Amino acid sequence: MLFTELGLKPELSRAVADKGYDTPTPIQREAIPAVLAGRDVLAGAQTGTGKTAAFVLPILQNLGAPAGTAPRALVLTPTRELAAQVAASARDYGRFVALRTVVIFGGVSEKPQIEALRRGCDVLVATPGRLLDLAQQRQLDLSHVRTFVLDEADRMLDMGFIHAIKQIIKLLPRERQNLLFSATYSQDIRGLAERMLRSPVQIEVAARNATAERIEQQAYKVPKEHKRHLLAHLIEEGNWQQVLVFTRTKHGANRLAQQLEGSGIRSSAIHGNKSQGARVRALADFKEGRVTALVATEVAARGLDIKELPYVVNYELPNVPEDYVHRIGRTARAGGSGAAVSLVAPDEAPLLRDIEQLLKRSIPVAPLPTFKVSAPTAADTARESTGGAHRQGGQRPHGSFGGQRRGGGRGRAPNSFSRGARRSV
Repeated sequence: MLFTELGLKPELSRAVADKGYDTPTPIQREAIPAVLAGRDVLAGAQTGTGKTAAFVLPILQNLGAPAGTAPRALVLTPTRELAAQVAASARDYGRFVALRTVVIFGGVSEKPQIEALRRGCDVLVATPGRLLDLAQQRQLDLSHVRTFVLDEADRMLDMGFIHAIKQIIKLLPRERQNLLFSATYSQDIRGLAERMLRSPVQIEVAARNATAERIEQQAYKVPKEHKRHLLAHLIEEGNWQQVLVFTRTKHGANRLAQQLEGSGIRSSAIHGNKSQGARVRALADFKEGRVTALVATEVAARGLDIKELPYVVNYELPNVPEDYVHRIGRTARAGGSGAAVSLVAPDEAPLLRDIEQLLKRSIPVAPLPTFKVSAPTAADTARESTGGAHRQGGQRPHGSFGGQRRGGGRGRAPNSFSRGARRSV
């Protein structure tokens, strides 16, 4: 099937073609006709499946011409980054129609957002907190919303937004179209869907909670205090040019980025405490190759649109197994391939078992390569117990993440994780 067969009007088809797409993804193929028909939709789709276009394109078509100043479509997202990404997609796909898209989120001044709303808005993309703030200030009229989209609903609930979502729904007209997108289904998601959706079309384009088969997964069992040294070794020896690294906490993200910088690896951290400007700069530096390692918390990474990201590292395993699916789904997007590696400390063994139970498969454990453990700083000594070791592991295994040393060096046995000097677009 081609995009031209989905019933989109010429202006939208032209915008799709200009972005280089001619064949819809499975979620687009199923969701676009359902949304065009005015049906409620419950869609299960992993990240990187094209779900944003699956709801943006038919919404733009159904809205028709601009009418009034109040938004007629509302897209609610869990994070600033995802809100910005969805709004950018709406503007790109709507470039040949006269519809207006406004995005509002916290962490930046309200004034420009209020001014944009006053100028008129057809599609409003928002995070829950700022949306409620402006609604309570009577700066926002949601009484004309015809289509309501809850994007990444599972993450919304994980972040504690259920009360805000209920408040927002009370501000919307009773008669409206509802679209709910979620990468995973829990009982809470199903309960929300039952309350919110009316006879929905149910779409699931991948097995529930399944990770993309194209992602090659591997784990290393390593003492906590040696993780950063192993990570630096993998990046340097594999000549990785772009890697997204997940930590559990904002403080941990900052600390690891500083430690990697100390090892000569260009790094930056991105998390909720960073200003929006700092987050945008860090992401731009990462995409442009000025930063090799982007260290992020789970929440901050939601909505990051990084094409052809080759490597994802779980520096610390998530407490919730489903978050592992979200994390590694940042690679192997849009039909590509990727590699995901997890560094597993002894106390994280139960978390690894929970992830494997969810996946219904074992994650291969690779032997540790030989890597240097640098002498700890005073700050490190206060935080970590190094045990006095300065070498870890033994024979360098063929199955580890290999490649060439930077600046040349001795080669080693090829393996599927070696990507040499590949750079991401």
